[in-house]
Amino acid sequence: MTTTGITAPNSSPTAEPAYGRSLRSLYAVRFFFAIVWVGIVFAGYADATEPSAALTALLVIYPIFDAGAVLWQLRADPDQQRSRAAEWANVVASLAVAVALGVSSASSISAALAVWGGWAIVAGVPQLIVAIRNRRNGGQVAQMLSGGISVLAGLGFLAQGVQGDGKISGAAGYAALGAVFFLVSAIRLSTMSKRQQA
Repeated sequence: MTTTGITAPNSSPTAEPAYGRSLRSLYAVRFFFAIVWVGIVFAGYADATEPSAALTALLVIYPIFDAGAVLWQLRADPDQQRSRAAEWANVVASLAVAVALGVSSASSISAALAVWGGWAIVAGVPQLIVAIRNRRNGGQVAQMLSGGISVLAGLGFLAQGVQGDGKISGAAGYAALGAVFFLVSAIRLSTMSKRQQA
């Protein structure tokens, strides 16, 4: 796929490829952040049964980072005229979840897992919509899959949390899968960029 001839209404002919490069950098950063986060969770809290301040901090920082990443993507987007409702919904949801995780994780692991599941559902839908919208920039198939899987996984986490079952390692596994999708998207965009420059 190439972006030649496909430009945003309010952008230059080179804006779309530049946006593709911005997305590649964003996906790479999100991959590394998620891998580090998952490693810390698995190393110290995979089998946690009781809340702790450190675990609460880990759970809260993830949606805050997610909100920041979406804001970065919004800033880099060359099309300033299209609707950004999906992205802003994601930002608001992520910040609200950060607060909810801070409260729930101080109560119980299952409560935090239920909140995480609700967030996965709410965040998955906008991610799917945004990925479909950005498909002309390439590297979006993995993000489409990630959005769909996020909704399904969220339903599972929500059910486990409500039933009082499950461990935080499930959320870490979910984040690890998301990291893989970000890596695949970054590699795909990098490959496309090299082909365009050839």
